[in-house]
Amino acid sequence: MCDPLPLVPLSAVNLADPDNFLDGETPWRMLDTLRREDPVHWQPEPAPNSGFWAVTRHADIVAVDRDPETYTSTRFTNLEEVDDDQIAIRRSLLETDGLRHQAMRRLLQKPFTPKAVAAYSDFLRVLTRRTLDAALAKGAFDFVEEISADFPINVLARMLDIPADDTQQLIDWGNRIIGNTDPDYADVLLHSEDSEQYRDLPFRSPASLEVFAYGRKLAAERKGGNGTDLVSLLVNQTPRDGIPLTSHDFDNYFLLLVVAGNETTRHAISHSMLALIQHPQELVKLQADPSLVPGAVEEFLRWASPVYHFRRTATRDTELGGKHIRAGDKVVLWFASGNRDEAVFASPYSFDVTRTQIDHVTFGKGSPHFCLGNSLARLEIQILFQELLPRISSIRLTGEVPRVRSNFVNGIKRLPVEVTLA
Repeated sequence: MCDPLPLVPLSAVNLADPDNFLDGETPWRMLDTLRREDPVHWQPEPAPNSGFWAVTRHADIVAVDRDPETYTSTRFTNLEEVDDDQIAIRRSLLETDGLRHQAMRRLLQKPFTPKAVAAYSDFLRVLTRRTLDAALAKGAFDFVEEISADFPINVLARMLDIPADDTQQLIDWGNRIIGNTDPDYADVLLHSEDSEQYRDLPFRSPASLEVFAYGRKLAAERKGGNGTDLVSLLVNQTPRDGIPLTSHDFDNYFLLLVVAGNETTRHAISHSMLALIQHPQELVKLQADPSLVPGAVEEFLRWASPVYHFRRTATRDTELGGKHIRAGDKVVLWFASGNRDEAVFASPYSFDVTRTQIDHVTFGKGSPHFCLGNSLARLEIQILFQELLPRISSIRLTGEVPRVRSNFVNGIKRLPVEVTLA
């Protein structure tokens, strides 16, 4: 059993500072403090932002996420505050609600159903074995580069029907876009003076322009065809509400696929492997009884919490957790905190691959924005560990594990390991 980490004094909690997310302890200590002492907490932010309500208890997170009429996504889902013109240009599936959200979601819903995803099982196993063959032969390697990043991006390449040679470019774009507060990744840091010229781009990242150009080329090639890849489905269908996708809609949808289809699964895999290294008794359990792996995937997802938060905006004055929320206030759902809520999870700081009834909020439990790719992510993680664990007798860290400087994505940059083959 693992004890909770020491609390941070409430006065020292600062969820707005990405520097507080550079280690594996401080974020959890801050979130633990808020759940116990101020579960709906007003967090000031530096200009140009104006602050937000941090929602940290599981029950409140679920309640807000299921109530888009009171807490809308249409005013943006990241902490950056944007005006109406920016919203119109940058709106993606994430920043829609109601009937329009349902119509846009249905464009790609079929390829992500559990039945459709299950048809990828054989492909995933072949791909996994190829990835593992290349990595494990090295003995010592960076698990992120060789496995966590390589595997999901090749799955995405298959679904987009793009050349395998382009996958490293997709990884680079994802790093540069999502890592917009990390100087190791960002072309231009968010809220820097230089970022203002990119204010109309997702994450204010100039890499978005490269993603747009790549997606538009694919769209032009596949328009009017009968392909079943994700790009063909986007360009050759009209949403059920009868409103065609605009050029901005396509650009932002394609970028969302490139980023979300890679980053979250990648970091979930990295955190899961790190957890198994740090809790070797749990690794032994899975190796002794492989039938535990499918259930352990849910514990992996709870533990990893690859996205710290998503934002909503109050549409009206309301009350939450005894706090008065004003119309227009940012209300930020800290999913990572919900996944450590003592009211829901016994011994939440125990990593337990035999844990059952894992009611995590990693994918947005029961909300209209429930992650479209959840079934695919689950299957990818399951197959990877089913194939990996029998092939190794031991795995150990050989260096530091640096984190992405971000309060949005809970990312691991590098995971240097050495393996002994079984």
